[in-house]
Amino acid sequence: MTATLITNIGELTTNVGALRDATVLIEDGLISWVGPSAGSAAESGSGSPPMPAADEIVDAGGRAVIPGFVDSHSHIVFGGDRAAEFEARMAGQKYAAGGIRSTVAATREASDDELRARVRGFVDEMLAQGTTTVEMKSGYGLDVETEQRLVRLAAEVTEEVTYLGAHVVPVEYADRGDDYVDLVVGEMLDACAPHAKWIDVFCETGAFSITQSRRVLEAGIARGLKPRVHASQLGPGDGVQLAIELGAASVDHGTYLTDDDVAALAASDTVLTLLPGVEFSTRQPYPDARRLIDAGVTVAIACDTNPGSSFTSSMPFCIALAVREMGMTPAEAVWAATAGGAAALQRSDIGVIAPGRRADLVLLDAPTHVHLAYRPGVPLVQRVWKDGVSVWRKG
Repeated sequence: MTATLITNIGELTTNVGALRDATVLIEDGLISWVGPSAGSAAESGSGSPPMPAADEIVDAGGRAVIPGFVDSHSHIVFGGDRAAEFEARMAGQKYAAGGIRSTVAATREASDDELRARVRGFVDEMLAQGTTTVEMKSGYGLDVETEQRLVRLAAEVTEEVTYLGAHVVPVEYADRGDDYVDLVVGEMLDACAPHAKWIDVFCETGAFSITQSRRVLEAGIARGLKPRVHASQLGPGDGVQLAIELGAASVDHGTYLTDDDVAALAASDTVLTLLPGVEFSTRQPYPDARRLIDAGVTVAIACDTNPGSSFTSSMPFCIALAVREMGMTPAEAVWAATAGGAAALQRSDIGVIAPGRRADLVLLDAPTHVHLAYRPGVPLVQRVWKDGVSVWRKG
């Protein structure tokens, strides 16, 4: 068993407290020890045990270390491009759910190898920006064969795979939404469930009604899949209440929430996942995270990487947006992008730097976590460890 010691950490964000002049020991893919650096312990006279021995010593040089980002909402298995749609929105066209169908056509035409290469490219892009865990949804196939391909390809690179056959109603089922739901909860679910952990539905005007959404989620639950929900992105609706009723791990978007929605979320175990890249790309109003956090809602931040409404894979960018536009403090935004994302995936082994947790760590080329919002757009990630292995390094 090899051991790596990261020492001389200027600021260590553990999500169970912050440490200055700290050290982390990694053994066998896990964090085995967290404490003060040798000089710090000696100066304080704290009587802390000496730093353990290690095969490799990494000097952080006074830089900050944070947990790896946990991106709990993405749609990165797709074909095609929608830059023209983005350009039209920037010229004043309103965002609507129907644009998904153009990506469906391109995805159906793409080969497995083309989709696999694209997913690998996005995962590498995310790693370079500090994301060590990512959830991936289907939803750009909308037929049995392609949806099964998408969840199968996603499962090659992540254990957090979501079956989203109920993304929108495809063109071949126009005006026959209930018939399409029959397919989603029947043959399509049979094909996709073996490759997925989660089931999701876009409960929204232009996508699926509350009745249809309930059918989808309950069918998935009966097959052993855990629920999560897209809701209240385009306007107020019943999706948040449905998510809470069915014990969903998270409800995502939440751009338009009523006071009853906020109170219900605060009293539940359901995480609200905010997707600031969507508001940036669609020019919709940003949700008020301050309102949510002050009410006691557990909040996560994710990128929602997709070709239509949020084509960014940068969690640091989303953190900066959450601080500037949603009323979060830098510490709250980093927590939401790490421990919050872990909560949205019902994971206790990631998102926190503590003994026994997975050694998913990010070394920033900055003295504190605040610089993620303070220096927006600057590539501050210096080095990334995933399960104790150094998987990316600047330069």
